[in-house]
Amino acid sequence: MQGTQQAADVFPDADALRAPRSLDDLLLYRLARAVRTGSGLATRLVEGGFGITRREWGMIATLAQHGEMRSSTLAGHLNLDRVRTSRALRGLVEKKLATRRQDADDRREVHVRLSTAGQQLYDRAFPRVAALNTELLQGIAPAHLGVFLQCLKQLEERGHALSAQGVVMEKADRRAGGTRHRWPVGGV
Repeated sequence: MQGTQQAADVFPDADALRAPRSLDDLLLYRLARAVRTGSGLATRLVEGGFGITRREWGMIATLAQHGEMRSSTLAGHLNLDRVRTSRALRGLVEKKLATRRQDADDRREVHVRLSTAGQQLYDRAFPRVAALNTELLQGIAPAHLGVFLQCLKQLEERGHALSAQGVVMEKADRRAGGTRHRWPVGGV
């Protein structure tokens, strides 16, 4: 309890995160807002500077780091569904930044790797994206970075655990239009 009280003393809104009463008290909203701010800069950098989307950048960086992989594995790394992955891969292939080949054993699977042009783009873009990330971290005191990274890791682990437990049972029925379904006449 003493640690919680100390956190509340240093960060007055820390208690509000544990008992949210408004949108600004919701952890996921605060995280999303912070991510939107920084990722907007990264999007402008990769789209304006290199002519690729943020999703394509994620794929290029993942392939540069891990090498050739199945498209389903790539989707897993980026937390994307197969449709979005396929669409973005099509764009990378059209731009000649990646190549695809069918799996010899399972023709439904596709292997993807960066082309020479894709690797060259990564080699030019990564230092700029890394510098942007470093610049964003300038807002966090060096003494807090370790704690920040530990908290991020714990949030990811907790999110995976809650997902595995099935805490949220609802899901959109994508075949019936997902969230684009028609609202009933007269309201919800």
